Amino acid sequence: MLFRDERPVRMASAPLISVVDDDDAVRKSLQRLLRSVGFAVKVFASAEDFLHSEHLCTTRCLILDVRMTGMSGLELQRQLVARHNEVPVIFITAHGDEATRSRALSGGALDFLHKPFSEEALLDAIQAALSWKQSGTKDKPSSERMMVTISET
Repeated sequence: MLFRDERPVRMASAPLISVVDDDDAVRKSLQRLLRSVGFAVKVFASAEDFLHSEHLCTTRCLILDVRMTGMSGLELQRQLVARHNEVPVIFITAHGDEATRSRALSGGALDFLHKPFSEEALLDAIQAALSWKQSGTKDKPSSERMMVTISET
């Protein structure tokens, strides 16, 4: 179930959220949070693991760390774009700067959250990503909300 206006909302089939982060504690924490609100969740320790998984085409939202061992989150984003995979991407990072944020957003990411971020900020970003994906429009949500989210954390 998802939470809107403090009320749980049941979903017919839970959308798959994939988390790619090389930090095991972050993966486990996000997996618990997302499952607790009704999402199906798959976690991956590397970008390469995600690219080679059977969940690449069924993921409805990708939560992606910027800096990882091996392929970076930004490189994974570039590869997904090159493959015409339009999965909504939410970047998470402990090492973000304005230049990295700008590259991520101009590359098509829907949001860019600095660790630590609030559960509410992440869940709002996921909801916006799923709504955008479901709408079928090419226009992504405004980055105005993204800037507010970053400054609030």
